[in-house]
Amino acid sequence: MQTEETGMVTRLWLTFPGWFWQHWNPNAEIDATLLRCLILRIYFDGNPFPSVESPVGDFFGVGHCEYRQYLSRFLGMSSGGFYSYFPMPFEKGMRIEMENLHDSIPADIFLNVNYQALEHLDAQAGRFHCQFRCGENPGPEPMDVLQTEGRGHYVGCAVSMQGQEYNYLAYLEAPEYICIDQDDIEHPQIVGTGLEDYFNGGWYFRDGEFCGPYHGVPLKDTLRSMTSMYRFHDQDAITFQRSLRVCFRNPWEAERLKPFRYSSTAYYYLDKASRPPQQLPDKEALLALYRTRDTDHQSIP
Repeated sequence: MQTEETGMVTRLWLTFPGWFWQHWNPNAEIDATLLRCLILRIYFDGNPFPSVESPVGDFFGVGHCEYRQYLSRFLGMSSGGFYSYFPMPFEKGMRIEMENLHDSIPADIFLNVNYQALEHLDAQAGRFHCQFRCGENPGPEPMDVLQTEGRGHYVGCAVSMQGQEYNYLAYLEAPEYICIDQDDIEHPQIVGTGLEDYFNGGWYFRDGEFCGPYHGVPLKDTLRSMTSMYRFHDQDAITFQRSLRVCFRNPWEAERLKPFRYSSTAYYYLDKASRPPQQLPDKEALLALYRTRDTDHQSIP
C-alpha cells in the first residue's frame, strides 16, 4: 500500500493464512513460525528506511509464534484478524511493505488501511515508530525494549518472555528503569517494583490471562515458562527532548537467576521519521526460541 498525500492512518487491519488449518485447503502446510517470519515495514515521508520494522506477531502484541485472541484500545488479535488503531501521521506520503522470510509458505495477505487525507499536518504531529528487539538474556542483564534519540513521547510496549527451564517465571522480578534525556541506568528518573507490576499485574499474574484497553496478558503458560504482556501509555505518555531508554532489570543476585529469551516491540513517536537503531535480526535469530507450542518435541517433566 502506498500514497503520496498528506494525512493520518487511523486504522490498520490485516490477516493471512498459513499459521492455522485451512478448511478450503486441508492439505496446505501449517507453520505458526510464519507469525515471526512475516515482516511488517512502514515508511513515512518518502524516506528510504522504515520507521516500523517488526515481525507481524510481535507488532500486534504476542511473540512466541502464537496467535492469541485479545482486544485492547490500540492493538489486538481478533478472531483471525490483526488490528492497530495507533494514529500514524505523515506529510509526504507513506508506504506499507510486507516481506516473507518463510522457506515454503506463501504470503497471501489481506490488508485494509484507513487514512484521512489532510490539507496539512499539525506542527506538533509526530511520526509513529516501532522498535523490535529479541534475544537471550542470562538472567541478570538489563533487558532493553527501547533506546532512541530525538524529541518525542513513548506510548507503550509489548513483551514476550520464555524461560529456558520449565515452571520458571522469576524473570518477572525485573522492574522498569526509564532514563529520560540521559542514559545512566544507575540513576533513572522512573524505577518500578517488578516487571509484572509495570503491566499493572501482580504476583506473577497469579490469576492468569486477561486483557484490558491499556494493559493485559494475552498469554501465560507457566509450565512452558511463557508470558506475553502489553501496556499502553495514553494520558501517562512519557515525553523526552533528547533521548529515552526503557529497560527491565532484575535486582536479584545473579546466581539466583536463569536464562530466558525475549522479544519486544516498543511504540513511540518522534518529531521526524527516523531509521531503526539496529538492523532486524536474521531469520535464525528470529526463530531462536527454546520451544514453540505444538511444534517442539521436548518432553515435559
